[in-house]
Amino acid sequence: MNAPFSLSSACWQEISRHAEDEFPDECCGVIFSDGKVDRVQRLRNMQNQLHALDPQTYPRTATIAYAMDPMELENAIAAAAKAGAALKAFYHSHPDHDAYFSAEDKAFAMPFGEPTFPDTTQLVVSIYARTVKIIRAFAWSAAAQDFVEIPVHKA
Repeated sequence: MNAPFSLSSACWQEISRHAEDEFPDECCGVIFSDGKVDRVQRLRNMQNQLHALDPQTYPRTATIAYAMDPMELENAIAAAAKAGAALKAFYHSHPDHDAYFSAEDKAFAMPFGEPTFPDTTQLVVSIYARTVKIIRAFAWSAAAQDFVEIPVHKA
């Protein structure tokens, strides 16, 4: 069993604001931690740009999908590491839907059949009418060979 995910009130509020700001589109971002302080970093959802460039390959828009800019993510991870912080979690929102770990979410987390960041929690934000309903956490379980829901402890 995976341990509960601890999310500070400040991070909860920042993630909620991000989801509200981007609504009705999905938001996405990361949480870094230096072991004492967690920090939310918003990332750009480039799904609409990808859809506009190639709707055949990217048929979904940002209202029902997200795509993190890989260079922005790589730069954020490198800058955090330089500052002594590590990647703690990814997050994204589900506008007008429940917070569940979808097949698309799993495909993003496991592009080659194995989790790219197996020790990093995946947070999904349920938001309806610009109001966050819940944030759920999902962690990789080696035993289950799948992402399983874990409790979120709001610190």
